[in-house]
Amino acid sequence: MVFNSEDKIFIKNLLLLKGYSSRRLIKEFPQKGWNKNGLDVLLRKIRKTASVDHQHGSGRPRSVRTPENIDAVNDLVLSHEGQPQTHRTTRQIQREIGMSKGTAYRIIHDDLQLKCRKKRRMLNTLK
Repeated sequence: MVFNSEDKIFIKNLLLLKGYSSRRLIKEFPQKGWNKNGLDVLLRKIRKTASVDHQHGSGRPRSVRTPENIDAVNDLVLSHEGQPQTHRTTRQIQREIGMSKGTAYRIIHDDLQLKCRKKRRMLNTLK
């Protein structure tokens, strides 16, 4: 069950001030549509941390898409000012930094909001 921030604060206050349980909350506020399991998880979190906020570090830490690697990819993916044709392809970036091609693509696409294009040699059809 997903609670909005106002509901979380309201539930926290009722728990701390009046000691409401999940069954009591459901009985007192049937129009909210809360379920018992969701309330139990939220109440357990409030009792443990005294907070309803997302806890820092409650996920797998990033190992490759770090700010340092994002800056390094940003330097390689764009041509330097005054030096045209100094940009690198996704494969060249991957080899130079030592990451997978998919990670380099995700950094370029998701973190830098750029598009990867494949370099193609132009055929000389006009003679």
